[in-house]
Amino acid sequence: KFMDNKKTDQYYIDKIITDLTFIRTHTESLSKSKLEEDEILVDSIMFRLIQVAENSEKLTEKFKKTYPSIPWRAIKGLRNRIVHEYGNVDLTIVYDTVKKDIPELIGILEGICRCKKE
Repeated sequence: KFMDNKKTDQYYIDKIITDLTFIRTHTESLSKSKLEEDEILVDSIMFRLIQVAENSEKLTEKFKKTYPSIPWRAIKGLRNRIVHEYGNVDLTIVYDTVKKDIPELIGILEGICRCKKE
């Protein structure tokens, strides 16, 4: 018998945390100018941010309404900006997101996961 392949909110949250943690790990000690010099890392971060938005879109409405402090619309907005204006994305916004918003979001999501598992 095949494993039940139903993807739950927890499944998507785990994927989001994995992508956000990847970004944090690879940018922790990075200055904005160093980031701007590293084209491969910028591409990688952009890809992971798109993945975060794609996976957050798959979360149930109930889940999103339960956690209104998470900026769901901003996550999607950043994804749209990256996808539709790839060459014109302001790296200042990306850098600020990486340094300020991502660590905060990881903390919130890990807190949610701990609550759910208890």
